[in-house]
Amino acid sequence: MTIKESPYPLKFRPLIKQTLWGGSKLGQLLGKSIGDENNYAESWEIVDHGQDQSVVENGPLAGESLAGLIRTDASWTLGNSTTDAMFPLLLKYLDCNRVLSVQVHPDDAYGQTMEVPDRGKTEAWYVVDAQPGSLIYAGLKRGVDRAALAEAMAAGETNRVLHSFSPSPGDCVFIPAGTVHALGAGLVIAEIQQSSDTTFRLFDWNRVGADGNPRPLHVEQSLEVSDYESGPVAARQSDPAVEGWQRLVACDKFELSSLENGSGTVGGDERFHILTVPHGTATLRTPDESMELSRGQSVLLPAAMPECSITCNAESTVLRAE
Repeated sequence: MTIKESPYPLKFRPLIKQTLWGGSKLGQLLGKSIGDENNYAESWEIVDHGQDQSVVENGPLAGESLAGLIRTDASWTLGNSTTDAMFPLLLKYLDCNRVLSVQVHPDDAYGQTMEVPDRGKTEAWYVVDAQPGSLIYAGLKRGVDRAALAEAMAAGETNRVLHSFSPSPGDCVFIPAGTVHALGAGLVIAEIQQSSDTTFRLFDWNRVGADGNPRPLHVEQSLEVSDYESGPVAARQSDPAVEGWQRLVACDKFELSSLENGSGTVGGDERFHILTVPHGTATLRTPDESMELSRGQSVLLPAAMPECSITCNAESTVLRAE
């Protein structure tokens, strides 16, 4: 079967995740629909992973899941972007009200050897907001090998072997599979990643979970998949004076670009494209309509979309992932 509807920008219903490290900024800063609690940690904007499914909110395809669109017509949705039978990327926003656990993700090859096979996870972060003194932990310090990491983990001092820095809004941090990492308290992050839930926890800051017990660690798996060669990870920045798209990350899993000044084109190349607005507002113009995107809103341009243009309004940023 094929999708008979003309292609249009798809808006999805965000999936809000609550955890012990979340807060309320997904609602305060990004306009997400949250309740009165103070543990809203993640807004999954676009996802096709098992039971976690984005559902279309707008247009004639409203009510359809992303997985259902792909099953009905993969060429309309995915085009030449991938040969996978599921959407390969996941876009989310995170509110890090408390420091996250120190984690590492395996690559695809290791992910396929797990009891429940999954993709590996390579990801990239864009810093939306950073409180004074907040930290990002990204990569091991120079000279830290497997033995040194194992010793620090056993002593409950994993943080002493981690590279860390204070980020600024607009920073981009690339986290390939195998990079030991953690997001510190006081950060709001836009994240693009492989569609995977494969995470190994090295260290949880010696805290206990909601049940009063420490959360389990994945010691042997973490030691096996960690990257001991690449060392510290530095932030990347775009140039706000440059007009048009600027590429922030290019790897074999995805590309991430930013638009902060002027207009840019997107689509018309038989590939899907994800757009999200972490700052300000933007105007997306297709051959059939003009769509205003506010802060925190995301859309998926299916592969069948013709070329569109997007314009940043004053002091705004658009991220594009593909």
